[in-house]
Amino acid sequence: MATIFRDLSYRYQWLYDAIARLAALSVGGEARFRQLALQNLTPSAETKILDLCCGSGQTTQFLVQYSQDVTGLDASPRSLERARKNVPSAKYVEAFAESMPFGDGEFDLVHSSVAMHEMQPLQLREIFQEVYRVLKPGGVFTLVDFHRPTNPVFWPGLAVFLWLFETETAWELIETDLNSLLAEVGFQPNNSQANQQAKLYAGGSIQVIQVEK
Repeated sequence: MATIFRDLSYRYQWLYDAIARLAALSVGGEARFRQLALQNLTPSAETKILDLCCGSGQTTQFLVQYSQDVTGLDASPRSLERARKNVPSAKYVEAFAESMPFGDGEFDLVHSSVAMHEMQPLQLREIFQEVYRVLKPGGVFTLVDFHRPTNPVFWPGLAVFLWLFETETAWELIETDLNSLLAEVGFQPNNSQANQQAKLYAGGSIQVIQVEK
């Protein structure tokens, strides 16, 4: 169940942006946070990128700095309207992540920034299967999202944030082994990683996973 603060943050762009900037301080600021999932990746101007659950284009604006072929997908018409204004150089598609209107093997890179925690467990599996389908062989899926803190100092801040701005699915995600779920779908560790383990930041409260089809 969504909190009133969550509803307000999605209704007012300035509030959402302020919350995002505040949360990103734990990893050194918003610019660094938006780049976390792209570490060790080298997209070019021709790389075909899907920004999955792109919201209002907060990360899309960084992706278009690398590629001239970026597509943002989101189920919210309001968010896509904002995204088109914020990042007009990208293309946008209104659709659910678990049922994407793309052909098999269309994208070189699929990116997701702090969106998977909004999904029910069954949705997660369906979304990962869809991501696998739309990726080219050798394509990379990279995501950044919440994680159960490994440093207890970070527990209070994450707990308050989730209580105020997120739903119960966020709590479910931090107890979910995303690596195992991705492996079950068929993903393999990305070549840039020695294994499929998530990279952790902010005392373990943020995870970055990069896997390959």
